[in-house]
Amino acid sequence: MRRFNITWLMVFAAGLSLSSLVEAREPDAVIDLWEQNAPGETTRETGVKLDRRANENPPATRIKEITRPQLHLFQPPAEKRNGSAVLIFPGGAYNYVVADKEGSETAEWLNSLGITAFVAHYRTKEPQPRAQTDSHLPPFSERPLQDGQRAVSLVRKRAAEWGIKPDQIGVIGFSAGGQAAALITTRYEERAYAAADDVDQVSCRPDFSMLIYPWRLVDEKTGELNEVLTINKTTPPTLMVHAHNDHATPISSILFYTDLKKNGVPSELHIYENGGHGYGMRPVDESYVDTWPDRATDWLRQRSLANSSTKD
Repeated sequence: MRRFNITWLMVFAAGLSLSSLVEAREPDAVIDLWEQNAPGETTRETGVKLDRRANENPPATRIKEITRPQLHLFQPPAEKRNGSAVLIFPGGAYNYVVADKEGSETAEWLNSLGITAFVAHYRTKEPQPRAQTDSHLPPFSERPLQDGQRAVSLVRKRAAEWGIKPDQIGVIGFSAGGQAAALITTRYEERAYAAADDVDQVSCRPDFSMLIYPWRLVDEKTGELNEVLTINKTTPPTLMVHAHNDHATPISSILFYTDLKKNGVPSELHIYENGGHGYGMRPVDESYVDTWPDRATDWLRQRSLANSSTKD
């Protein structure tokens, strides 16, 4: 029997369609990461929306060919804002950014906790992918890492403008966005690009991290955690979520967690028996994997990053 959470049952009771449930909320603002071209770019394209998949209900919005990276800002009501912020890195195999299913829908959940959210429309693969400057990084991850480091610094520099506490800025990433978030979480001591302006003088270290079914953190040749993920005692506290039957193996999260544990970094790992991959915050047949936001909410509240239940 199909299992739906209470929110979806209420939608059906109200006679609404699934498509109307995920009608994307417009961002409160859109912020360019760079005033001029991003590193190595010769164009400034915000991307092209792919046709929605006929067999996908509710549908998802996928945006490809982004060369002008931007942050889409989603703020809670002023009276609910608690000073925390999270930068969201959607998945899409670096081919595209899944802007709603793993982006704005996550922002809505974070907003309900009083957290300001930024959905990162980071750069995606080009029709003719270029070679990376750093060949040690996972394929196609260099530009998303650059955008992520820049995004953390930009939000921290402009924190007062958005009512954010500069020491309460975290990241969350899904699938390929989870790989990018893992790189941002561990590679903050050295920029992946030449500093451009005073924004790049501000720390790009996230204060906390959430990795949701992160893609390929394991070196496929050695079976060990990719050595570019330099975990040490100063790595930010991290929450990880995976499904046992995910083709993007949960060994990625297990090994990442193991290194966090060895270094004494506060961390939490949840592995669901089933749920597969790419669910975002949506229900999956015969699975409880869509309860992961409840686990993440507990973790955020424990760290005083989210409003308590009495304030929701």
